Amino acid sequence: MAIDPKKTLDAYRAKRGEFRILEVPAMQYLMIDGAGDPNTAAAYSEAVAALFPLAYTLKFESRKTLGVDTVVMPLEGLWHAPDMESFTSRRDKSAWLWTLMILVPDHVTPEMFADAVEAVEQKSAKKKQQTPALRSVRLETLDEGLCVQTLHVGSYDDEAPVLDDLHHRFIPDSGLHMTGLHHEIYLSDVRRVEPARLRTILRQPVERVS
Repeated sequence: MAIDPKKTLDAYRAKRGEFRILEVPAMQYLMIDGAGDPNTAAAYSEAVAALFPLAYTLKFESRKTLGVDTVVMPLEGLWHAPDMESFTSRRDKSAWLWTLMILVPDHVTPEMFADAVEAVEQKSAKKKQQTPALRSVRLETLDEGLCVQTLHVGSYDDEAPVLDDLHHRFIPDSGLHMTGLHHEIYLSDVRRVEPARLRTILRQPVERVS
């Protein structure tokens, strides 16, 4: 049975209606940057189309050569904007900047990553498929450290009140302030789950006010 880090890593544990302070360890991801409304920007769909084939290729290669089988982790995103109210009161998606990510095991090396890119590129060429974003994906470690997170259940567009409460009440009331980028972990498959039942971990890196 494939190892499922979602069941073992504390960073993937969150409860609805609860803001939890935790220490998130450094972890390794496939990453790709972009900008614009995720519902309409071609760059967003192209990024997703590049990330998942790479993640599955690394999964199968790890199982074949190392005997280690790990489930492909869910899509994640780092989000920011020149004005962070774009995420809460105004929800101006056209102003959003993002980095889409998929967690990969620590045993994935730069050499394995490069080989996976080549393999996906060759497979796509044989099928005459376009993968314009493939070469923009990178392998990088993210070290977020101290964070606050919660579980949001519902449509992505309904996150605003939760984020507003997190940013303007819980974080300052806890003697913290925001430091890193807003982080979302999409536990549900948007193609198969109705919006009202989508499960998303909302995470914000913070540091203690001295």
